[in-house]
Amino acid sequence: MAALSARSTGRGGARNRADRVSHDLTIAQIGNLKAAERHAEKIGLPFTRMISIHWEGAGVPLAGMAKATYRFTDLLTKALARHGSRTAWLWTHENGDGKGGHCHLLAHVPADLVPVVMALQRGWLRRITGQPYRARVIHSKPIGGRLGLDAGNPDLHAVNLEAALAYVLKGASPEAASQFGLERLEPGGRIIGKRCGTSQNIGAKARKSKD
Repeated sequence: MAALSARSTGRGGARNRADRVSHDLTIAQIGNLKAAERHAEKIGLPFTRMISIHWEGAGVPLAGMAKATYRFTDLLTKALARHGSRTAWLWTHENGDGKGGHCHLLAHVPADLVPVVMALQRGWLRRITGQPYRARVIHSKPIGGRLGLDAGNPDLHAVNLEAALAYVLKGASPEAASQFGLERLEPGGRIIGKRCGTSQNIGAKARKSKD
């Protein structure tokens, strides 16, 4: 798992151990995710796509979600790199009644490479789970409802991105919701291991080096 440690943006130690249990996003986590979103825009990699993966529906146990999400983002990053594109992403995990463990991912995917990602993503899930793809496990859509909105209508894209980010942060703790003025809240559920993450290029260390 050397590659995982090299790319991880976690701080290590007991707080990020694989068996750590949490029930909501903390003030620090939400602050980091919001700063990461701003930095993605700053470096020219605004989030353009929202991807939701129902890991429990794909046969992944709760304790295996963090590894599965890491593998998916790694495959996404490498596929885009093969086509000459960089990316940035952030994700959160939730565990809800009737849904089980699932991931919400915001990522930069250039409009012209969306067909590439769409053609590959079910295969990635088969590789990750070792099982045939199950219907309705993955949902992928452009932020704002249409491709290229970030370039064609930046103001409208910004409004829709704000709404998408609020959605993935809805599992905030009451304290975090109050701190950041989050209005849409739902129970985030019990999560084992990492509850959220970002790509290295928009993590805290990358942001600090740009200051």
